[in-house]
Amino acid sequence: MITTAEQAVSVVGEAARSGATVAVRGGGHGFEDFTANQGVRVLLDMSEMDHVDYDPVRDAFAVEAGSTLGHLYRALFKGWGVTVPGGECPEVGVGGHLIGGGYGPLSRRYGAVVDFLYGVEVVVVDEDRNARLVVATREPDDPHHDLWWAHTGGGGGNFGVVTRFWLRSPEAGRTGPREILPPAPRMWRSRAEIWSWDSLDEETFRRVLSNFGSWFETHSSPGSPSTGITGFLHASPRHGHGVVVGAMADDDVPQVTELLDDLFDSVRAGVAPSPMRTESVRPWLEFSAYPGWGDPGGPDTRRIKIKAAYMRRGFSDEQISTAYRYLTTDEPHESQLILIGYGGEVNAVDPPRTATAQRDSVLKAAYMSVWGVAEDDDHNIRHLREFYREVYADTGGVPGLDGPTDGSYINYPDSDLADPAWNRSGLPWHDLYYKENYPRLQAVKKRYDPGDFFHHALSIRLPQEPGA
Repeated sequence: MITTAEQAVSVVGEAARSGATVAVRGGGHGFEDFTANQGVRVLLDMSEMDHVDYDPVRDAFAVEAGSTLGHLYRALFKGWGVTVPGGECPEVGVGGHLIGGGYGPLSRRYGAVVDFLYGVEVVVVDEDRNARLVVATREPDDPHHDLWWAHTGGGGGNFGVVTRFWLRSPEAGRTGPREILPPAPRMWRSRAEIWSWDSLDEETFRRVLSNFGSWFETHSSPGSPSTGITGFLHASPRHGHGVVVGAMADDDVPQVTELLDDLFDSVRAGVAPSPMRTESVRPWLEFSAYPGWGDPGGPDTRRIKIKAAYMRRGFSDEQISTAYRYLTTDEPHESQLILIGYGGEVNAVDPPRTATAQRDSVLKAAYMSVWGVAEDDDHNIRHLREFYREVYADTGGVPGLDGPTDGSYINYPDSDLADPAWNRSGLPWHDLYYKENYPRLQAVKKRYDPGDFFHHALSIRLPQEPGA
C-alpha cells in the first residue's frame, strides 16, 4: 500500500535494484493481465493516495493517482462546482484512465480528459536502476515536456509510476479554482429506448444500428449544438435485454429535449416495432459518483475480455449482419456490442498535440464478454475473438487505420492485436493504438525507462528492440 510519493520512490528503487517486476493498481479495472500476472513480484496499490485539492502555485487541481473517478467528481463538485470529461464508471482509477486517453459522456462537449492534463509527477528509473521523482508539465519550455506528452494517451505501465496529476483547462487566461475546469452539470438527463430480442429481426436490427451510426456521422463536428448530448447503443446476447439506445446530457444544455428528440427520432426512422422508453432527470453527482453506475458487470465481476475500435463511420450492412448472427446464435455466450458517441470537441485537437492520435472518429466500439467462473473462460473468449475477427474480416481481423475505422483504444487493451493468429492485417499492434505517435513514445521510453523496467504485453518498446 503506497501512501506518499516518497514511499513510491523507495519501493520502486528497491524493486529495480533487485530485478523484481513492478506493476501498479489504482481502481482495479484491468482488462488484461498486466497486474494479475505471475511475473509481477511487486504490486503498488495506490488506492490510499486519493487526495484532491487546488494547487494555487500551478493554478491547477492536484489529484493523487489513487483517486477513483467517483471520488474525483465528488471532490471537484462539492469543493468548487467543476468537473472533467472523464468516464462514467465511478470505481475506475484516475491513474490508468487519464494516462490512456480517457473519455466520457461530457467529452463530445468538452474534449478528451487528457486535454485537461496540465502536469504529472512520475517515479522513473534510470539506466543504473535508481528511482527518482520527476514533475513534467505541458509548458513548452519544460525540460520534461515530452514525459508529460507521453501521459496524454500513451497508456499505463510504460514510463514510470504516476503519483500525482494536475488538471487544468487547455484554454489560457483562466485563473482560480472555479474557472480552470468546466462547470459541473446541475442536473443530468438520461433517456433510453429498448427493443427486446423478440421484437427484432435482422432487418430491424440493421436499421437501428445503421440509423444510430448515421446520426453520429452527421452530428459530431466540433462546435455543433448536437455535441451537447452523447449516446450509446448496447446490444446484449440473445438471453439478455435486447438492444438499448440511450442518450445523456446536462439538463441545462440549450434545447436539450429537442436534441434528444432528434437523435431518437432518427434512430427509429423506418423501424416498425415500438421500443419501451424510459427517461429520468437526477442530480449530476448521483449519476457520476455513486458506485455501480456505468459498471456493466457490477461490483462482483471477476472475468472479462474486451476488444475495441475507433470508428469514423457506422457499420456496413455486412458488419451488422455479422453482429446479428453472433449476438443471436443459440450457442451459449456472453458477448455484447456497445457503440459509444465520440467526436465533437475531442476532434478539435491536432493528433500530434497529445499521445491520443485518433482525432477524427465519431464513435467507439467495444466488444465485451463478462462472465463469472474460470470454467467458462475458453468458450467466452473464443466467441468474442471470432465475433471481432469476422466484423473486421476485410481488414485482417482488426479495425484498420484507413477508411471507416482508425485502430483501437489502449485503455481497452487487447493482447490479441499483437498475435498474428488474430491480427492478419500486417499492421503492428502499436500502430493500431498509437499510429504516427509511436516513434515519439519510444523516444520518451528510452529517455525515462532505458532499461525497460516498466513493461507488459502491450508496453511501449525501446526503439532499438527488434520488431519494435
